[in-house]
Amino acid sequence: MTEPIRLEPVREHAPSQRRLWWELAIVLLLSLGASALWSVLQFLDVSTRATPIGEQQVALNPARSDRAWLDLSYQLTGIALDLVPVALVCWLLWRSRRPHLGALGIDATRPVRDTLSGAALVLVIGIPGLALYLAGRAMGLTVDVVPSPLDAQWFTVPVLLLSALRAGLTEEVIVIGYAFERLRRLGWGAGRLGAWPIIVAAAALRGVYHLYQGVPALFGNVAMGVLFGWLYARTGRLVPLIVAHTLIDVAVFIGYPWAYGAFPQLFAR
Repeated sequence: MTEPIRLEPVREHAPSQRRLWWELAIVLLLSLGASALWSVLQFLDVSTRATPIGEQQVALNPARSDRAWLDLSYQLTGIALDLVPVALVCWLLWRSRRPHLGALGIDATRPVRDTLSGAALVLVIGIPGLALYLAGRAMGLTVDVVPSPLDAQWFTVPVLLLSALRAGLTEEVIVIGYAFERLRRLGWGAGRLGAWPIIVAAAALRGVYHLYQGVPALFGNVAMGVLFGWLYARTGRLVPLIVAHTLIDVAVFIGYPWAYGAFPQLFAR
């Protein structure tokens, strides 16, 4: 008779630095790191064409099919799949004790204050961001971001709201909450510079995956990333950043198409 296999009990232990680096690389390449690579390639594409960057266009939230039910299926599937890395990060950093997502700076202790703080951030980020986009268009350094019409389908606005929430969750949970936690575990932020190496690295990544819109978008998103990273390093709270990012994208996805149609001479060259 063969002896039964004896299973050793699983012992929890701190992962090695090498394992953490691999985990960080895998998570980023499944999400916004991959977006950064595609963005660089797209920027190389538009910047090496005979047509100037300012005369080229990028569609914002384009339809995926001319059949309504299939377009809705494409859109919802894309949103759900984009949130899988967020779910992975929550799984990796889940704590058995409350707050379960405390390592990400997420809890439900002060929802009203976090929401109001996020709404206030919209004014700080949104107005300069719009001014930077218009300046980039005027100088011919930014592509023409063409939005989809809001009345394309009955589900257009609800899907755009979900897309804005998807962007807020994906970028802030991964680029701020997860990256900060893992880089701190890897020894970043322990020196005289404090959290600034993490803030700068996260802001640079945020800028690169927006590079496809042009160089002004790169610098604008780096500035946004520095502000968000600094706030997170000071407060340790992620919910205000998620709220702010979501509201900014609601304004971009819904307010921008209205303004683009109402004032085409302002947004198109």
